[in-house]
Amino acid sequence: MHDELVDHLTRSTPLNRGEALRVVQDVLAYFDETTEDFVRRRHRELQAQGLVNTAIFERIGADLRYRAVAPPELTLRQLRRIVYG
Repeated sequence: MHDELVDHLTRSTPLNRGEALRVVQDVLAYFDETTEDFVRRRHRELQAQGLVNTAIFERIGADLRYRAVAPPELTLRQLRRIVYG
């Protein structure tokens, strides 16, 4: 699984093979996250930082544009619906 990337990380960083493999797996898991899961996770994270929903949903909308595969632009109502059902 992604041996070339793991090899590159072990050559170019102080990571050992096991650490490099975990980094690769973490990054892949991050980008495998569905849009809905991303929205829910970011909402929890930003809420824990003390932000209010108005700021949270604006931030999430902006963040979505920078995902590896950006979903179609979601309205504030669609974002709220993902979080609250």
